[in-house]
Amino acid sequence: MSVRILLCDDHVVVRAGLLALLGSTPDIEVVGEAGSGEEAVAMAAKLKPDVVLMDLQLGAGIDGVEATRRIAPTGVHVLVLTTYDTDADITRAIEAGATGYLLKAERPEELFAAIHSAAQGRTALSPPVASRVMDRMRGAAGPSLTDRERDILGQLGRGLGNREIARALFISEATVKTHLGRIYAKLGVDTRAGAVAVAKERRLLP
Repeated sequence: MSVRILLCDDHVVVRAGLLALLGSTPDIEVVGEAGSGEEAVAMAAKLKPDVVLMDLQLGAGIDGVEATRRIAPTGVHVLVLTTYDTDADITRAIEAGATGYLLKAERPEELFAAIHSAAQGRTALSPPVASRVMDRMRGAAGPSLTDRERDILGQLGRGLGNREIARALFISEATVKTHLGRIYAKLGVDTRAGAVAVAKERRLLP
């Protein structure tokens, strides 16, 4: 049986190119085209495709991530197809429920394979995206912080100095400095700004 696809991209030329490409393979059928996030949500509910091929940046209205967040709970698989491969974009899309994340630079046969994987609910990631995801997982699996270290990190995130942190947590400045040294070592940084940046990236700070 062929995989039923709904295309979502705000560029007509891109949709036309994808339509021609997907039309060249007999086991993929494009059942609809959407030019906005709202349109994709409505068409996914109406057409119930196997997979929505979703761009992230969709001009005015909701973006691809929000559209994915609305479509995924309905049981329709969403395969992101985009030019954006930043950690933030990848994380947002996957957390929204995307089954896969593919870059537009991939070869046609890799796109076809990803579509079939997504239709079966299997994760499909472009190699560069998979590498980024693995790097983030390795980072997240790094040395864990103690409760006190997390407390101090939270105060750092508020921009407090050592003396202010000591007062806020009822500990000495020397103790704060000791904990900061351990935090820096665990996060692989050597500055307060670096610690805050890495902590935010690893979601250790709100």
